[in-house]
Amino acid sequence: MENKDIIEIARELGIQLQKEDAYIRLSVARQAADEDKELQELIQKFSELREQIADDASKTDEERDAEAAKKRAEDLRKTYAKIMTNEHMIAYNDAKDDFDVIMNRITAIIQKSSEGEDPYTADYSAQCSGSCASCGGCG
Repeated sequence: MENKDIIEIARELGIQLQKEDAYIRLSVARQAADEDKELQELIQKFSELREQIADDASKTDEERDAEAAKKRAEDLRKTYAKIMTNEHMIAYNDAKDDFDVIMNRITAIIQKSSEGEDPYTADYSAQCSGSCASCGGCG
């Protein structure tokens, strides 16, 4: 088998992956989240607040307005909470979690096979050893 054959198999895997229910659910959820104007405004606000907080952190104590920094931090927490309770974000995160299970399994099978394990028995294990060095897991 030549390298181009392996690449074609990978492309076929990609085609099949995009037919999976979990992928389709993720795509639909992503589009709904992208089209949710309120959610996108919250995400933009969160990003801006995070940048402002980073700027605050780079200032000296004398340059920093402690009260304004405290308010920004609270606004960031509230904005994050609103984002994470948005129905489209919840649906997206649920779909992403389901899709990640498939991707973790695929990645583990390929990785373990490349290390000599039997491709028919190699699979993803969600058990954590505590070392991230050899893990493709937690995400």
